[in-house]
Amino acid sequence: MRSHSLFSPRSPRRAGAVQAPAASRIAAALLACGGAFAAWPAAQAQPVSSTTAPAMGTAPAVSPAGAAPPARTGSPTQRGAAWTLAQALAAARDNSEVNQARQELAGARADVLSADHAPLPSLTAKTASIDLQNGVGPGNVFTRKRIDKSVGIDWTWERGGKRALRKKAAESAADAAEADVEDTQVQQLTGALSAYYDLLAAQDRLAEVAAIERSLEQVAGMADRRVKAGDLSAQDASRTRIEAERARADTRAAEQARDDAALALAQVTGSTGSRLEAVDTPWPALTGDRPATDADLAAWAETRADVRAALSRAQAAQAALDGANALRKSDWTVGASVDHYPGTSNRLVELRVQIPLQWGYQYQGEIGRAQADYAKAQDALDNTRRLALLDLQRLRQTMDNAARRATDYDQGVLPRARQVADNAELAYRKGAIALTDLLDAQRTLRATVLDALAARADYAKARGAWLLRTQPQVLTGMP
Repeated sequence: MRSHSLFSPRSPRRAGAVQAPAASRIAAALLACGGAFAAWPAAQAQPVSSTTAPAMGTAPAVSPAGAAPPARTGSPTQRGAAWTLAQALAAARDNSEVNQARQELAGARADVLSADHAPLPSLTAKTASIDLQNGVGPGNVFTRKRIDKSVGIDWTWERGGKRALRKKAAESAADAAEADVEDTQVQQLTGALSAYYDLLAAQDRLAEVAAIERSLEQVAGMADRRVKAGDLSAQDASRTRIEAERARADTRAAEQARDDAALALAQVTGSTGSRLEAVDTPWPALTGDRPATDADLAAWAETRADVRAALSRAQAAQAALDGANALRKSDWTVGASVDHYPGTSNRLVELRVQIPLQWGYQYQGEIGRAQADYAKAQDALDNTRRLALLDLQRLRQTMDNAARRATDYDQGVLPRARQVADNAELAYRKGAIALTDLLDAQRTLRATVLDALAARADYAKARGAWLLRTQPQVLTGMP
């Protein structure tokens, strides 16, 4: 009796083909009882072609040493663009959402240039003392006529370090925008990784149910011939036909799920085509990751992009508050002009200074607004730190639970389901149980195989989300 694991290395298979899954056991049990089924071994040995990665029901598992399963190889006939996980992540890293965040960063860096300059000087030209009663006299308007002409420059002297504070606030805002780009990338990478493994699982699920459909269709055909030969009751033949039709419906549903998963991956990666296929990507090993301590979580939380963005915004708010307080130190406007007034003097100089008088108002409104913004930014920083730590704890817990669930299926539930199916086959051959009991055992095995596939996919997505938040270089190759 076979009791090997779903992911065991003892489940060999060829690239581009899957072995007949649990349904082949039904065929073997039914056909072995008729005595006239010599053609069945040949049918069972025939490889089942697949357009996807090999089914999870016969997937290579992690070796006892913890090595990852071998990579999948696409079939000769591809549904569309064949993508590896690395290619999907690379596309998601530069999708539309990330590009929009980069444009926000470009705008924030331009704001730094806007903030880092002194007030521009003002050039003033004027004419005065034009005598409309007695006239301005003869001669050239610039040299002889009695018109007071003046040219001067005025410049505002910023006091209190306002320019430096403006620049600091703008630089902190740019740092926050840069961190936002990184956080957006992580979010898009997480979505792409989840969509990719959903597609990979959908492909494996389709391969599994398609092989079940083919096997049950063969069994139903054999049963029909046995009915004609008087070797099987019509009731049992109808049951096998119903099982075949149910398997056909399951295949159609699996095809739809695969197409939906391909569309979801196309959306998050910015691909224009929906006919995508996941290839050459093994399921991650169930063991080998070093357990994370609370100290590790605290350190990773501080280095997260969303926390760094919140910290930069708090620093920008602090600089804006300092700038608002600096408004209490008034800015002086100083200037000088040269006057030319024929008949009086051709070289007159004027020096002037303007000092705002803060009588009755010392910028309390601006300072109050800046204080409120700073308090808001600090509260957002504290909340982001708290949520970041909780999120890491959730990711760690989700990954650990998913690993335990996948391991339970791999080492416990699935082998027992196979054992039950083997026992049911043996009992049916000896006439100890009815066909209904055998079909129930096989349905349980098929459901367990698909549940094991879902458990492995959940673990792959949970582990990927954890690594993207803690050690992204493991998946992306980038720090």
